Amino acid sequence: MILKQMTDPAQPRGRSPREKVDELEAGKPIGRIELVVLRRYPRRLVNSKSYTGSLAAACGRDETGLVGIVLWGDDVAKVRTGDIIRIEDGWCRRRDGELVVSTGRSGRLTVIDR
Repeated sequence: MILKQMTDPAQPRGRSPREKVDELEAGKPIGRIELVVLRRYPRRLVNSKSYTGSLAAACGRDETGLVGIVLWGDDVAKVRTGDIIRIEDGWCRRRDGELVVSTGRSGRLTVIDR
């Protein structure tokens, strides 16, 4: 039921078409993907040369498969287990053999539904 609500037949002009998990490729940018968050792991604080702040891992799915999610900064507090989220202008990478998606520095994360 929740996955059926994620379809967007009336796509607004200028918005990227919705990508699906089975279409993701490591090293390629993500235009737009919508996922149900199955689990959000505890927040941790990171202090490195390239980033200082909150970080949390999560996992999500759409109708085609599972994918890992990396949440940064304010997105960590925004996302909860069971949320339907949209990631736009993000990235996809491979970590420990599994695909992981994130907004990175320039992308956007929106909570569509709780």
